[in-house]
Amino acid sequence: MRYRALGKTGMQVSELGFGASSLGGVFHSFNENRGIDAVFAAVDAGINIIDVSPYYGHYKAETVLGKALKDLPRDKYYLSTKVGRYGKDGVNTWDYSAKRAKESVYESLERLNIDYIDIINVHDIEFQGRMEGGLQKVVDETLPALHELKKEGVVRHVGITDLQLENLRWVIEHSEPGMVESVMNFCHYCLCDDKLVDFMDFFDERGIGVLSASPFSMGLLTERGVPDWHPAPKPLVEACKRAAEHCKAKGYPIEKLAMQFSCSYPRIASTVFSTTRPEAIKTNISYIEEPMDEQLVKEVREIIGDQQRVSWANT
Repeated sequence: MRYRALGKTGMQVSELGFGASSLGGVFHSFNENRGIDAVFAAVDAGINIIDVSPYYGHYKAETVLGKALKDLPRDKYYLSTKVGRYGKDGVNTWDYSAKRAKESVYESLERLNIDYIDIINVHDIEFQGRMEGGLQKVVDETLPALHELKKEGVVRHVGITDLQLENLRWVIEHSEPGMVESVMNFCHYCLCDDKLVDFMDFFDERGIGVLSASPFSMGLLTERGVPDWHPAPKPLVEACKRAAEHCKAKGYPIEKLAMQFSCSYPRIASTVFSTTRPEAIKTNISYIEEPMDEQLVKEVREIIGDQQRVSWANT
């Protein structure tokens, strides 16, 4: 496992990160014990960055992850979680106020069975952008509240996450230097969308660490294909399906190529993927240890064609 610096945080994170969203049953039902074993398998394999959120499974992911973390040495991993996006009884809720952000951090500590959080993120900031106060509320209220907790030692570093890269840039441009130490973006450095590259100079110049998530673009880049709820437009779904079929005919699973491609860009500190299966940890690590088929990457991107960088709204 290779490790890369996350901005100016001082953290050296594994190039492959463990996303705990699946532990909330976000994508499908799972066996809790196997999910916990997947966490153990990830850490045993050298993965040292774990990402979660109260929103995933409406608190379930943090609760299940906490059962694993209580049996892991605290110096074996960095923990990233979030504030701002929540839910209960199947209903999604959002609250980016300073008061709720602070409450949420302490609730997460309890669920996760830890004493401090390495990275606390403002989750999917575009939702605050749709509400009263807009993104300015993240700048004026949410981030300062989290930095107060940083001064108290409750959290170590503060970041923001979103699907829309423009929102990440806007908040950083309107915040004091150092208020945003890391960003997490998803589905924008993968075989069908490499838009994140266009923003890397902006992040690097400010010493902001970059985490990327969803190398399979939420199922687009898999042989199984997308779930019914996937928000991607139909032409993109069909293009990725053709790409997957092409890879299969070559005897090279598109999942392997997608994982290799997403982890191949050294300016991204870590690429986060989620699973509840211990064997998937080993499989994906074996993928990135092998050289990538550059010609096949070219062929796949040609098949995706004019659907490259076609995105969608967060939901």
